[in-house]
Amino acid sequence: MNTHSENQLFVGGEWRSARSTARIEVENPYARTLVGVAPDGSFDDVDAAVGAARAAFDHGPWPRMSAHERAGFLLRLADELERRGESTAGIVTDEVGQPIEFSRFVNIALPAQHLRYFAELIGDFPFEQRRSNVSGPGTSVVRLEPVGVAGLIAPWNYPQSILSAKLAPALAVGCTVVVKPAGETPLDALALAAAVEAVGFPPGVVNVVTGGRETGDALVNHPGVDKIAFTGSTAAGRIIARNCAERLIPVTLELGGKSAAIVAEDADIDVTLAALRAGAFMNSGQTCFLLSRVIVPRTRKDELLDGLVELARSFRLGDPRDPATDMGPLVSERIRTRVRTMVDDARSEGAQILTGGRDLPGERGYFYEPTIVAGVAADSQIAREEVFGPVVSVFEYDGIEDAIALANDSRYGLGGAVFSTDPAAALDVARAVQTGTIGVNGYAPDLATPFGGYKESGLGREQGTEVLYNYVHTKAINTSIGQSV
Repeated sequence: MNTHSENQLFVGGEWRSARSTARIEVENPYARTLVGVAPDGSFDDVDAAVGAARAAFDHGPWPRMSAHERAGFLLRLADELERRGESTAGIVTDEVGQPIEFSRFVNIALPAQHLRYFAELIGDFPFEQRRSNVSGPGTSVVRLEPVGVAGLIAPWNYPQSILSAKLAPALAVGCTVVVKPAGETPLDALALAAAVEAVGFPPGVVNVVTGGRETGDALVNHPGVDKIAFTGSTAAGRIIARNCAERLIPVTLELGGKSAAIVAEDADIDVTLAALRAGAFMNSGQTCFLLSRVIVPRTRKDELLDGLVELARSFRLGDPRDPATDMGPLVSERIRTRVRTMVDDARSEGAQILTGGRDLPGERGYFYEPTIVAGVAADSQIAREEVFGPVVSVFEYDGIEDAIALANDSRYGLGGAVFSTDPAAALDVARAVQTGTIGVNGYAPDLATPFGGYKESGLGREQGTEVLYNYVHTKAINTSIGQSV
């Protein structure tokens, strides 16, 4: 369905040849073959995209439409993404090795859900409120106005769904956008641009510039950009935050995690293990909110360790295009080397590798076996740093306060879970954990509730009504004394 060539970007509502001659070659991490080629956008490419978005915001119809009119575009885009979904899901599977059944969910169903949710939500959004003055007579009008041009920088691990979680609310309130996908996943972003073109958005409302880190830097530092929304590593987030602070523009950052699952003494082990199957290993462990630290009572350590080992060995690894595959390869040799090094270092420091701990024998893809690590020192790298692979570290505790302290002994605070057959007690524990999101007897962020982190896991929130405020300015219009408007 894509009509563009490998040297084109989507700018100003049309396909334009990239000004940069540099190209990104996308490798299939399973077959280790070339998937496709996309432009590695230069400053000039970013400048053209920002200029188109700026013109569309300053002079075009998009921010001047009614919320109902914009919602109509979002709904049509959701339908178009579903029509093209099988192709897009396949592209992502080939780009990052995501199993096709999972790819269909996170790259078709979730983006469509995001667009429809915010299309509905925007109808009741309080763009303008009238308030009675307190210091004098009359009333004032409080307006929420779109912030302007938003730069949206998405990661490779969930390229369509994380992007749509930014794109939908930004468009809903009236912003125009420049999308910069990860260097690993340019092709599916260009597929999104083709869907935007098919729907007929006004020119310049959605622009897509592919590229690597320098392309992202050009977008963050461009004087025509009014807002940045970024998902990625904490290290990159720090740089972006500094640059946005220098320019005094708003930024939201969804960064790394090292989330804890606290297993209470009375937890149902079957429920716990069923939840950890996805919660601790989702997307080959390449998930920011992964429950990678499992904190277990010493009195139940053996049965939990046995269960976790059995769970890790139950995954079927293989061709991500095969619907029967549970877990695909890691995205690159660079990521696999990082995972392998962290596990090997933990082993050399005295930790026990109960299962896994090696590349998958006989497979050419960038596989790493699901791994359970016990006896981890609390100050070791694997205990404190995000692994971003299918690796779970297990910690023991003697009392629930000790468990909470272990969970909070982290510079991150993104996700988490508490497992218990006592809902009230589990809720008390959840309240005590320093994290932006947490679940009871499982973990599954919901679109209706805010998602984001404490500490080094980021700034701001996405999802829910809260995310709409990321993309607006607040204006107060005070009426004259003794008059009303």
